[in-house]
Amino acid sequence: MIKSMKREIEYLYAQKSLIHQFTKREISNRYKGSYLGIVWSFITPLMMLTIYTFVFSVVFQARWGTTGETNKVEFALILFTGLFVFNVFSEVVSRAPSLILYNSNYVKKVVFPLEILPIVALGSALFQAIISYIILLLAMLLLTGNFYWTALLFPIIILPLLLISLGLAWFLSSLGVYIRDVGQIVSIVIPALMFMSPIFYPRSSIPEEFQFVYSLNPITYVVEDMRSVIIWGELPHWHLLIMGIVIGGLFAVLGYIWFKKTRKGFADVL
Repeated sequence: MIKSMKREIEYLYAQKSLIHQFTKREISNRYKGSYLGIVWSFITPLMMLTIYTFVFSVVFQARWGTTGETNKVEFALILFTGLFVFNVFSEVVSRAPSLILYNSNYVKKVVFPLEILPIVALGSALFQAIISYIILLLAMLLLTGNFYWTALLFPIIILPLLLISLGLAWFLSSLGVYIRDVGQIVSIVIPALMFMSPIFYPRSSIPEEFQFVYSLNPITYVVEDMRSVIIWGELPHWHLLIMGIVIGGLFAVLGYIWFKKTRKGFADVL
């Protein structure tokens, strides 16, 4: 089993040039034909941040926690941190069911590694997340005058979410070939999952009887740790982070195995 997984990792690593090429094309095509081009990568998160902040902090007068001491700037930064983390997961998983369907021309090409398509989708989402991360750091520095060294732990903190997203992408992209309704189900689950994650509110505000449900949500820990290291300059919960990486790795391995087992029937269905 270990030798088999090692061979698969070496196989995927050998495709690094193709993955880079497809990811670059994916990012380029997203803004192809627009006047501002890649500048939209900066404008979009800023606009969404402004809209959500206005709705929750101005219209609904929401405050972080129960003290009511959080000002609108801090609320915006806290909200933005949760949103850009969740958007990585959301973009990859929501696109996953149609990845193979939209690239059906590659299915019958025996030499083409279909396994890289979810990785390309993840790379594209991660590119946007890195831009949002840079915007957040600049906003922290300009608006609050703070910059904590713990913010540099970003790659480690987001790793569990990347692994889980990749595993689900392999699973859903394969399942979407056989069951076309998967895409519709995912489009319902994603918004529900967003509001069931501590993005617009702290976990401490959740009633005790529902805490267990939130503890099962892997996004919860990533969002909370990301806020800790960037907004408040605190270290992450290392034991939960390590556990998240292990669980995420398991998701990725199982998702990949499922994809490899089921891809043999893609050509017959498509």
